[in-house]
Amino acid sequence: MLDNRAAFVHFFTGRFWVILIAVFCSVLWGSAFPVLKLSYEELGMAGDDLTAKIVFAGMRFMMSALLLLLIVFFVDRKALKVRWQQWPAIISLGLLSTSLSYFFFYNGLAHTSGMKAAILNSSGVFFVVFLAHFVYSNDRLDGRKIFGLITGFGGIVLANWGQDASLSFSFMGEGFMLLSGLAGAFGTFLSKKLSRDIHPFALTGWQMFVGSLLMLLVGTPNLKPNAMTFTPTAWALLLYAVFLSAAAFALWTSLLKYNKAGEVSLYKFVVPVAGTILSAIFLPGEHLSLNTVGALILVAAGITAVNMKGKKTLFFIKRQADQQVYK
Repeated sequence: MLDNRAAFVHFFTGRFWVILIAVFCSVLWGSAFPVLKLSYEELGMAGDDLTAKIVFAGMRFMMSALLLLLIVFFVDRKALKVRWQQWPAIISLGLLSTSLSYFFFYNGLAHTSGMKAAILNSSGVFFVVFLAHFVYSNDRLDGRKIFGLITGFGGIVLANWGQDASLSFSFMGEGFMLLSGLAGAFGTFLSKKLSRDIHPFALTGWQMFVGSLLMLLVGTPNLKPNAMTFTPTAWALLLYAVFLSAAAFALWTSLLKYNKAGEVSLYKFVVPVAGTILSAIFLPGEHLSLNTVGALILVAAGITAVNMKGKKTLFFIKRQADQQVYK
């Protein structure tokens, strides 16, 4: 199988590659913000049409799943085989990481401000880092992780400073955003556990297939006529979204297989900052600010702290594939 090859293991365990891949995944996810906004405009999708957004997300993840499964089929088709005893866990992973996570996200986003959505969308990182302390015996909270959490969170607040924000709380708004993060956190732990026996690319493909299928089954019957009008540009944007989802989720699952969930998850603080920068580049009317630069510095400081261990060099350390010990 692919993950038995030394090159594959080295690629996801070497310190330099771990940092590079984690940041790459986060930038890909960050690019989804301007891409989705441009897609909605090109499709003529109403801003309050949550059903259309769910269906569009279902299409995106279904195509990503099929792309990944097709790649695995041609590279190592044996990796596609899954024991029937593993299917309940794969279905649960699809529900947590794809269906529920994005259902809560889209619905919560419609009932809260942009600033609070950006901040609460990072709650998944906090949930993973905190819960990993109790799930794994070798992924404890320490000063480095706490510093990374503080600087990462500070970066997100700084990047969104000045937008509409209040201390109000509603279950359908802020509550759903927190539930989205919690669903994603549980999905992270389940994904890491399943990836010990299932190739990360195949696992990602199967869980996205299950999750997107449910989204399409729920959303399509309620889709309004002409809710989406596909143009060549809309198709191009969708294909890019398919690529970014397939690449980012597959690579991220591979990172989780070989590295500590609590450390890897801190890189997701890059996502909203990257989204802000890319939005300023590609979206008319949006501009970079000193807040964004400061946010990037804070997030970078947190990531650096997490990767500094004693007097060791930051990048060029060969990390042994760590085996998480479950309690």
